[in-house]
Amino acid sequence: MSKKYRLGVLGDPIEHSLSPFIHSRFARNENINIEYLPYRVKEVDFDQFIKEFFSDKLAKGLNITLPHKKRAAKIEGNISKEAKYINAVNTIYKDGNLLSLSSTDGIGFINDIDNKGFELEDKNILIIGAGAAIESILYRVAMSSPKEISLINRTQEKANRLIRKFSNMALIKAGFSGDAKYDLVINGSSAGLTGNFEPIDDLPVNSKTYFYDLNYSLTVTPFCKWAKEKSENVFDGTGMLVYQAAHSFKKWFNVFPEALTVIKDLEELRE
Repeated sequence: MSKKYRLGVLGDPIEHSLSPFIHSRFARNENINIEYLPYRVKEVDFDQFIKEFFSDKLAKGLNITLPHKKRAAKIEGNISKEAKYINAVNTIYKDGNLLSLSSTDGIGFINDIDNKGFELEDKNILIIGAGAAIESILYRVAMSSPKEISLINRTQEKANRLIRKFSNMALIKAGFSGDAKYDLVINGSSAGLTGNFEPIDDLPVNSKTYFYDLNYSLTVTPFCKWAKEKSENVFDGTGMLVYQAAHSFKKWFNVFPEALTVIKDLEELRE
């Protein structure tokens, strides 16, 4: 019988995670035997859990979700340039005797928006929010040669911090971009999921504008519901979730799993 590799996702809370479903589909499709479990881990227990988990010879890797992504960036090991820059890690894997630390959120977003027919190069982009979800993708978005990025957030200092951090990579500024039409609106505020999302009046968009909610849900998010009144190109973060997981899977097993079939599986659950 083949080895059963140990994998999992750490968070607090973790009950809502779709990662076990996604990775079980990947493993089945690639004929790899895994045990992928959700682990609810308190911050005070994080370091000890990591140490104990990877002491098992069959432990292959972990995904890290909120609120532990920044804590994971402090683990001793080889951290990728991107993960170090954004100070967040969502994927850990064994590399010899060391742990390797990386972030696959940004490339997961790029893969999904590409798959939906949108090219970031030379586009006007509006970003709503300035928290961890936005920072996790901003590195890749800024590296994609957009024309301009506008960043709005309830707390201006948070927005200013990201602007200072990424201004050497792209033209990025606070507030709305004059009369220029936005080609893409990205929502990274948690209000897009909690129901506290406040509609934005007089937004310079049209029916061809893409709207993308980094939040994901098996029901329509408040942001997506609002956006569907303005455009047919409205998407939540389900595709990004699957693609970032696929990149984690590749780091563990050196094979990139079929993502589109798993996205379809999740869409069927939604229906």
